[in-house]
Amino acid sequence: MKPIISPSTAPVQPTLNVALQRTAMLSLIALFVLCILWEIWLAPLRAGGTLLFLKALPLAFAFRGVSKGSLYTIQWASMLVLLYLMEGVVRVMSDPPGPSIVMAWIEIVLSSIFFFAALFYVRPAKRFAKQLKTQAEATAHANSTDPQQS
Repeated sequence: MKPIISPSTAPVQPTLNVALQRTAMLSLIALFVLCILWEIWLAPLRAGGTLLFLKALPLAFAFRGVSKGSLYTIQWASMLVLLYLMEGVVRVMSDPPGPSIVMAWIEIVLSSIFFFAALFYVRPAKRFAKQLKTQAEATAHANSTDPQQS
């Protein structure tokens, strides 16, 4: 019989998790600020800025959860940030030469940093959940085949 896995015996690397959470939070904030500055002052599509700066708004909804280390928030934010990665790639390929391409490359880097930090932050929890599920299935199977059940 396998030993029981509990949260206290789960492999935890708190220093690494804190570093990954902080990296994710800093890259999220930097991406938010970049999106606003890019579309208002640095390289707007039209002179004087556009309402495209509102694309940064969805990122703001993730601030609280990411700062608290919420696995659920970090998971959906990692999927959201892929949209910013795609936008950066499209704008690198399609924008005319100039500062907009530099902003797009920065967007690509920041969204990639967030994505990988989130991925590695969530990974231990996913492994632990999988171990618990496997253990529960094994226990259920053992109980169902036990001839000495009352």
